[in-house]
Amino acid sequence: MTALLTRPYPDPVESPRPETDRVASLRGRPLPTDRLRGWVVTIVLTLAGALTRFQNLGFPTDRGTPVFDEKHYVPQAWQMLRNGWFEDNAGYELVVHPPLAKQLIALGEWMFGYNGWGWRFAPAIAGTLIVLLTVRAARRLTRSTLLGGVAGILVICDGVLFIQSRMGMLDIFIALFVIAAFACLLADRDQVRERLATAVAEGWADESPWGPRLGFRWWRFGAGVCVGLTFAIKWSGLYYMAFFGLLVVGFDIAARRAAGVPRPVLGTLRRDVAPALWALVGLPATIYLASWWAWFASESATDRHYVEIKDIAPGFWGWVPPALRSLGDYSMNVLHFHETLLTPKNDPHPWESKPWTWPMGLRPMLYYYESDTPACGTNSCVQATMLIGTPATWWLALPMLGWGMWRWIFRFDWRYAAVLTGYLAGYLPWFTNIDRQMYFFYATPLAPFLALGLTLALGQILGSARRGLERRGTGLLVVSLYLGLVVANFAWLWPILNGDPISNAHWQAELWLPSWR
Repeated sequence: MTALLTRPYPDPVESPRPETDRVASLRGRPLPTDRLRGWVVTIVLTLAGALTRFQNLGFPTDRGTPVFDEKHYVPQAWQMLRNGWFEDNAGYELVVHPPLAKQLIALGEWMFGYNGWGWRFAPAIAGTLIVLLTVRAARRLTRSTLLGGVAGILVICDGVLFIQSRMGMLDIFIALFVIAAFACLLADRDQVRERLATAVAEGWADESPWGPRLGFRWWRFGAGVCVGLTFAIKWSGLYYMAFFGLLVVGFDIAARRAAGVPRPVLGTLRRDVAPALWALVGLPATIYLASWWAWFASESATDRHYVEIKDIAPGFWGWVPPALRSLGDYSMNVLHFHETLLTPKNDPHPWESKPWTWPMGLRPMLYYYESDTPACGTNSCVQATMLIGTPATWWLALPMLGWGMWRWIFRFDWRYAAVLTGYLAGYLPWFTNIDRQMYFFYATPLAPFLALGLTLALGQILGSARRGLERRGTGLLVVSLYLGLVVANFAWLWPILNGDPISNAHWQAELWLPSWR
């Protein structure tokens, strides 16, 4: 290698060195060089997302009070603000989620008061940041600023992300921290492969059969922080620990194999798995416990002294401090609540849905409805806010999943593998107890990954510039027409996403499927 670098020109008859091939394989396609334009596109789309999320944010309310499931979390957040960031309403006994998201909602209430703007400010910020992170993640996935912008348009125009960004509920925060963790893992993958490429170029990548040590991985650490924040919002963060942990291990095995490491699997097990367990399991668990800081510091928080009040014998757990044992028993009670929250066979919730209906959004949810409202130009007016996925994107979920699985399994396309891992981590666990009450808003974290999967497919339709101007032009036309359809579909749904006064005939025209009624 040293001799090659000292030659003024390479020997024209010398075949490429294996090290050069491995370096090229590790580095793959470079990131776009238009960094300034990339950030301009990102910022412009983020501002557009903010404009849609924040306009008329205080509407609707139920005569000045929260609507739908806001009625659970908004008062709890207000109580946190009053008490010192913990909940103590023992009579209510419906404190069934960790505190972080409610504390974030409470920050908005602290700034703007107990009103629609106050309890929806933090969700709107989260929804805006999802636009930014999805653009950056798509740009890194596709190595294209144009396709990053395409992903940004898809998330801006998604009805689910739009509505959940304007409701004082928890799931938009899960979507935020999950896409943030995913973006960190993509950056970690690039960083690891760059470090291995340097090791190959310098000739010390295969000095050990396990491959080189890769040093501290800050991006993986950041992903662990984001997964921990997800766990501190809802326990569904546990599934992202598992799925993202497997994704990181797969990335590391592939990188070591591309670097020519003699034993890439064993090398990953020896070098990478223990740090990955700390970053994506130990660190999130620590952050989860830390999120209960106000609960631990209080004397009157819900079930804070549960083991003492109930006089529960510690048994084997006597070495655990009483506060931790109380949190453990409290958590077991919450788990029992969720496990027994079953659908009554004779009296199901009118807007309940099961997970097999979520990919296409077949059973949306009505959050607000007022039929005796003026100002629509007729005698019969309706104001409604409905959680509904934009059909132009959600109705393509199953084709996207099928195409993505084919690309993953038969073409070894790591990009689809990564996106589907994020999607399925938020989807498959809901099939473990199908008798449980479930609602479409649980699908909120799927939306950014749906947009990323569609962006990858659109990138293939767009084609590479190397395939010729005619092929590129046709692909650009198809992608442009599709984006126009998405924007038009979002504009059509706008009245029932925002609760605008419309005639009853217009309201009926918005309800395309019988299951939407």
